[in-house]
Amino acid sequence: MISAEYCRLMARYNTWQNASLVTAADRLTHEDRWKERGAFFRSIAATLNHLYWADALILERLKGNVRPEQTIKHSLANPSDWEAFKALRLQRNEEIEAWSARLRDADLNGMLVWNPGDGATRIEKPKMLVAIQLFNHQTHHRGQVHAMLTAAGADPEPTDLHLLA
Repeated sequence: MISAEYCRLMARYNTWQNASLVTAADRLTHEDRWKERGAFFRSIAATLNHLYWADALILERLKGNVRPEQTIKHSLANPSDWEAFKALRLQRNEEIEAWSARLRDADLNGMLVWNPGDGATRIEKPKMLVAIQLFNHQTHHRGQVHAMLTAAGADPEPTDLHLLA
């Protein structure tokens, strides 16, 4: 279905697109980044925070952590400081790229099991599906941020994969 090379490509794409959104959002004020814009997570900043935390949770699952929510607390409001967010986002991008660099095709075989939230529910999914979800989820929400940034007068880069250097 997918390969380690696909994950490396998508990890590079993730880094590129996150940099594009952050650069565009840099042109906005703090208030403009947090302004209600009618999106699912309301604002540019909250949506970017959701992505940051969701990336951490999904990546931990891919690494075999069955209870990542015990140490990773999802927050739409944190980080609230833009400079702190940018530093953390860069670290998360590097973490995803490092994970994909070590990945072998065989690592994508088999099942992953985890217990989200309260731990009462056991979820079991193919590793490939979870890896696809990591990248698909990013693309989905980055599209929302791209639209909000464009509406706010910022100018993020195109999102076409063939433009990735």
